[in-house]
This record gives sequence, structure tokens and C-alpha cells, in this order.
Amino acid sequence: MMMGMDDKTILDHIHALVAEEKDLRSSHAGHGLGGEGRQRLQHLEEQLDQAWDLLRQRRAKVEINEDPSTAQQRDVHEVESYLN
Repeated sequence: MMMGMDDKTILDHIHALVAEEKDLRSSHAGHGLGGEGRQRLQHLEEQLDQAWDLLRQRRAKVEINEDPSTAQQRDVHEVESYLN
């Protein structure tokens, strides 16, 4: 859960998730991900989508002079439905 984080903390979290995703993909390059690896990759992708969504919400609130700390992390299914 990422509530209560500022933009920098959210971006740091995004960078950490991207680094883990990159490491996971590169460590399995050429021979594919097993079931556990695919599950972890899917979870990382979902967490990234949620983090980016929260950051966009915060920035939108700033644009309209609202408190960005009132932005809330959305359920992964809700965020994923926006992307598909």
C-alpha cells in the first residue's frame, strides 16, 4: 500500500520495481520464466500500474489546487481495467 507517500517516495518505489522487473527478465533471458517467475512478473507489473496511477492522481490534484495527499491507491483490478 502506498498511501501517505510523497511523489519522490512513489517514484523511488517505481524505480525499485522497474529494477526488479529488469533483473527478473534478464536472469531468465533465453530460457523463459517459470510459473513462479511469471507470477512475480505479473505482480510487479500490477504494482507498477498502481504506483503510476497514484502518481498521476496526485499530480492531477495539484493541478486543480487540491491536496495531493488525499489521492488513494486504487485496487489493482480497477487500475488494470483502465489500461485494457
